[in-house]
Amino acid sequence: MPSTDTSPTQASAGGTLPTEGDVMEVLRGVIDPELGSDIVDLGMAKGVRVGDDGEVRVTIALTTAGCPLRGQIQRDTRARVESMPGVTSVSFDWTELSPEEKAATMSRARLNAQGDAPDTMIPSTTRVVAVASGKGGVGKSSVTVNLAVAIASRGYRVGVLDADIWGFSVPRMIGVEGRLAGVEGEVVAEGERPKIAPVLRPVGDGVLEVVSMGLLVDDEESALMWRGFMLNRAVQHFVEDVAWSDDLDYLFIDMPPGTGDVAMGLARMLPRTEMLIVTTPALTAQKVAIRAASMARKSHVRVAGVIENMSAFVCDHGDSYPLFGAGGGQLLADDAGVPLLGQIPLESSVASGGDIGEPIALGDGPAAEAFITLADRIVDEAIPPVEMAGCSARMLDAATAALDDLDL
Repeated sequence: MPSTDTSPTQASAGGTLPTEGDVMEVLRGVIDPELGSDIVDLGMAKGVRVGDDGEVRVTIALTTAGCPLRGQIQRDTRARVESMPGVTSVSFDWTELSPEEKAATMSRARLNAQGDAPDTMIPSTTRVVAVASGKGGVGKSSVTVNLAVAIASRGYRVGVLDADIWGFSVPRMIGVEGRLAGVEGEVVAEGERPKIAPVLRPVGDGVLEVVSMGLLVDDEESALMWRGFMLNRAVQHFVEDVAWSDDLDYLFIDMPPGTGDVAMGLARMLPRTEMLIVTTPALTAQKVAIRAASMARKSHVRVAGVIENMSAFVCDHGDSYPLFGAGGGQLLADDAGVPLLGQIPLESSVASGGDIGEPIALGDGPAAEAFITLADRIVDEAIPPVEMAGCSARMLDAATAALDDLDL
């Protein structure tokens, strides 16, 4: 008998009901962290029912009934399905793969790992977070850098991919220099491309891994006269050819502003991406930023929340002055049906810290405290890391060895 989760979480109502096929496509963004493939491809997503009232019921079969990763799969599934227009609640039926289905699932996972070249070098256990905005000038890059630094300081290994190919600024803001190079000692087989080693910076108990076009050009002031195809190829190389660490916990992607070629290309290459949208309190910024949320939904990318940057100026006496208006972040969050995760006060030290490569999240003051609080909320609630402790992490290897012994 399958177990049933009968405590669905309410989501935003309204909009046309999705079809069962629509929901199954969204479930392709839910990755089994142990097997490294999505639950649809692995045959674990057994069925979907969409009720007239917007309730979506998903049936998922696990490799073992007591799989410790059930909670992770449930959270990812709920978050992605809830973000679909018209969905009011999500509930689950749980069952277990039969021995024959389990063998087929393991065989499929082995095929994906060995027979098909992986689309990316990003580990399946890495939480991929795109930081986006509808327009430039809202401080998206400073939010990306400070959030990555704050999370790394908690002891996590955090990657930062500067996908703003034209407007790269991450190396200076993080304080890394040098040039991207190949992996030391790598032997490149014929027909394969050499891998790129990210530039590392220790932060507290953690480590940052940084990749940016700014680490490839000779002069930071060089203008790249590239159009759509070249931009997408550059980002594709960063995604496919960078030797990110196997234990990378998070990968933050500093997106270019707007909803152009790079944003759409990344949505296709990294379907399991979560998105954070940065805006300012100004109503005009909020109206533009909602387009980024719309693009994410159309690309089946989950919007995890909104961050309001430059929310207010706080003087030395503690008084707050909303120089750029108030309420834009909350309005955007309400329009998108997602939480407002944090409000970063306007503080000159945010810009000066980025200019000298010492992010304010490593310092003191209202902005530093806001970034630390935001990082805590990301890790603890909005986009928690994949916890592999207690699960059978060697299950795929053991199953592969058993299948090899059987000569299947």
